[in-house]
Amino acid sequence: QVQLVESGGGLVQAGASLRLSCALSASTLRQYTMGWFRQAPEKEREFVATINWNGSRTRYLDSVKGRFTISQEKVKNMVYLQMDSLKPEDTAVYYCAADIHQPWAAVTAAEDYDYWGQGTQVTVSS
Repeated sequence: QVQLVESGGGLVQAGASLRLSCALSASTLRQYTMGWFRQAPEKEREFVATINWNGSRTRYLDSVKGRFTISQEKVKNMVYLQMDSLKPEDTAVYYCAADIHQPWAAVTAAEDYDYWGQGTQVTVSS
């Protein structure tokens, strides 16, 4: 079984930075693609960033390119989302997710992910 736990959310002013963390635990060793998604009130969940198993591929939502960076520490089973120059429109619940079927791809479709965390709230004030 795979469990994902996000942390690092909070309330910040526009222009500030936050780093979200996702701790992954698994009862069996597997390869994963990891992703970050977000969902704002009354909006659909949207893809934010993804990184494949060995870190050779990353993809980002256009509106966060140059501001957000996804990274991972395999030894610690951690995935991070560094968010800089935050804007009010980045306000959402952020979720990390794991895709065990396409570990070498950089997967952007939420329906392709197998496991999800509980989410962490990010609020950016203007």
